[in-house]
Amino acid sequence: MIDQQLLEILACPEDKSPVTLADEALVATINQAIAAGRLTNRGGIAVSEAIEGGLVRQDGRWLYPIRDEIPIMLIEEAIALPPPKAD
Repeated sequence: MIDQQLLEILACPEDKSPVTLADEALVATINQAIAAGRLTNRGGIAVSEAIEGGLVRQDGRWLYPIRDEIPIMLIEEAIALPPPKAD
């Protein structure tokens, strides 16, 4: 979906940290929340369009959606991710 060379140069626009490609399970979970109407982006706007994939910020707090094979690297378009579960 995303060329590896492009992925290596992309970074979070907020803190410039690296991003990684979201796994299929995370994308499916986000798309379920979108379909249920329970998801807003960082700008406070309801997300109504399913995503093809996403780029996760290094700290795991935000996902930048991929639509039509284009990463949307705008801070207000980021989707908050739940904190990782403690073991």
